[in-house]
Amino acid sequence: MLNPSFSSLSDPETTSAKKRYQAEACVAKHTGDRTEQQDRAAVFAHPSRKGTLMAVLADGMGGHSGGAMAAEQVILKARQNFESFAPASESAPDLLRSIIDEAHIVIKLTRFTSEQDPHSTAVVFMMQPDRADWAHCGDSRFYHFRSGALVSRSSDHSLVEELVRKGRLDSEGALRHPNRNVLLSCLGSEREPRVDVGHVSPLVGGDAFLLCSDGLWAYIGEEEAGSILASQSPRDAASALIELARQRARGGGDNISLAIVKLVEVPNRPRTDYAGMGG
Repeated sequence: MLNPSFSSLSDPETTSAKKRYQAEACVAKHTGDRTEQQDRAAVFAHPSRKGTLMAVLADGMGGHSGGAMAAEQVILKARQNFESFAPASESAPDLLRSIIDEAHIVIKLTRFTSEQDPHSTAVVFMMQPDRADWAHCGDSRFYHFRSGALVSRSSDHSLVEELVRKGRLDSEGALRHPNRNVLLSCLGSEREPRVDVGHVSPLVGGDAFLLCSDGLWAYIGEEEAGSILASQSPRDAASALIELARQRARGGGDNISLAIVKLVEVPNRPRTDYAGMGG
């Protein structure tokens, strides 16, 4: 069994007009029972805008090294576009769409310079003071929990999700369906990617955001994930989620990747310490 890899980020500057929060984040990956890790995930803070961070996750597909290359392009484009983000001239949803659309173009171009047929999913999440936005394409998922309760979940761009939506398949049947890995939209295909977006405002302490590949969500229920995220730190929650998925995969698990961002309310400082940040 391969050990999972972790990276963490803590941004104590996340604030709202009335309350202060600490944003705690963690990224974790596990190769599962595959020979190669083709998932990519990252969390990074904006270089100049305090309280602003981005999490991004991509599940690559396309033969040996091709999927990893495609997923890496999503991460690179997310970091590049995020660092040049200027709210005065670009909305958060437009930024997230641009990341997915431009990564799609780059992945398509790599098909002409390599022997692979690279594709990738994408989930991109951005938190600003008192607002969070997200976008996705494919079947990697985004979840928003509030104190353990599910607030929203992205809808997979997959054949089985379409069948579920039309009432032809239930959620349990979707997990066992022989075509459960067939995507209706992804990055790198001939079709333009479908990009779904969402947002929440205001943010509150207890908000937890989970980005994950199907190597995780196929084995973890929503209530179970919410409970784990509410009761543990992002790093401990990531470890617990991966351990559960590995146990339930029983030697047949896919790559696992996840990113967690959690808001923890912290006591307000005396006004003389935070003048200019609201109160």
